[in-house]
Parts: sequence; structure tokens; C-alpha cells
Amino acid sequence: MRLSVKKKDNNISYDWGSSFISRHPVLANIGIICIIAVLGIYAVYVAIALFTKHGRTDELPGVEGKTYTEAVNILHDHGFKVDIRDSLYREDVKPGRVIEQFPKANSIVKPGRKIFLYINAVHPREVVLDDNNRPNEPAMKGESFRSAMAKLDELGFKNVRVVKVLGTTDRVVKVTANGKTVKKMQKIPVTATIVLEVSDGRLGAVKDSLQNEELMRYYQENPEVYQTETEDFTEDTGGEEPAADDETNNSYLE
Repeated sequence: MRLSVKKKDNNISYDWGSSFISRHPVLANIGIICIIAVLGIYAVYVAIALFTKHGRTDELPGVEGKTYTEAVNILHDHGFKVDIRDSLYREDVKPGRVIEQFPKANSIVKPGRKIFLYINAVHPREVVLDDNNRPNEPAMKGESFRSAMAKLDELGFKNVRVVKVLGTTDRVVKVTANGKTVKKMQKIPVTATIVLEVSDGRLGAVKDSLQNEELMRYYQENPEVYQTETEDFTEDTGGEEPAADDETNNSYLE
């Protein structure tokens, strides 16, 4: 009897887990899923912390004004990655120097992050004023003044001077860059000094003024012609001259 009782007790203590699962399979599965979910979340958290270096920060050194080689060496020594974002051109900065960095100097960033550098180009950017495929013709000739100024501003020219010349309409006559006439399809640096010659639209008024001056001189040099015309006019009107006309003619001669 004693042997059989002990054997029975051993079976009960050994099979309690399997018997619970067999009696409550839904609860057992829910428990297993919860355990796996907790372990998975913990593993993801650990992986993210390792990847993003959670809780670790570094102070970013300043490299603006330094050469490209110096800046790269400094950032690499601090464990940062470097990416050249763009090449700009500024006359007040030496070529090949760092104009700007992002993030800014002394920023608190994650270790090993990528730092973007903007380098001053060795040569200024060159553009074409007029891409009409006629390279022997002057650039922008015949364009309106407003259109020409808008185009120069859009291309990035800062040193633009406008010179008015005698003409019939407000159209571009000639464009010079650093004293030389610009042709179509010609590339010029955006730092060049541009002189825009534009007709002022006064040519018609000047012609009228010259014609009036020539007519005045003719009557002053030949007064007898004017007097003969006046006498003929008096005979045709019955011997009377309108006072207003007489005053107007005399003032015109004066």
C-alpha cells in the first residue's frame, strides 16, 4: 500500500503543468503570448537603445572657417560622419573653406551622427544670360527693362547698374559684364559687374523738339516768308485777323 500511494503522489506532482494546460488551454495560450510579447518588447527596446545610443550625447565642435581637410579630420576624430551638402561662393571667404555647418557648433548631438558642411567654391558659379541659340548676337537685346532686371535678379547678380541711352522704347540695347559685351549662349560669373544699357523712350520727343527748333530757325532767318503768309491769310479772311491767332504767332516767333 505504501508503495502504490507514493507512486500516485509522484505522478500528480510531475504532471500538474500539463494537466493545467489540458484543462485551461485558452488561459495557457494567453499567458504564453503575454510572456513572448514582454520579451519581444524588451528586446526591441534594448536594440533601439544600442542603435540610437540612448542617453549618450556629444558636444559638436565648430569647424566654420576651416579648410575642408581640417574640418573633416576634426569631425572624424570626434567620431562624427561628414557630408558635403553644397558648394557656395562668397567673396568674403577664402575658397575651400567651410561657410556653414549643420548642426551648429557646440550643439549637443548623438555620437556618430552625420554633420553637413557647406564649402566655399574655388570659382564662382557661371550662368547664361540669354540661351537663344545665336551666339553672335548681343544677349538680351530687345527685351523689356522689367523682364531683364527680373532675370538678372533670378540668376543671382548683385552688381547691376542701369544706364539710360536715347531710344524709342524702354528696351535693352546692350549688356556688358566687367566692361565686355555679353553675347548669347555666353557664360559669365554671377560676381561680374553688369551694366544694362536701356533706351529711355525719349527719341520721339527729341525728334519733335529738333523739328520745332529747325522750323523756328527757318522763320527767324526768313521773316518775309512768314509776313507773306500772314498777308495772304488777311486777304482771304476779309482783312481781319483773329486776335488770338496773331498773339499766338507772335509768341511763337519770339
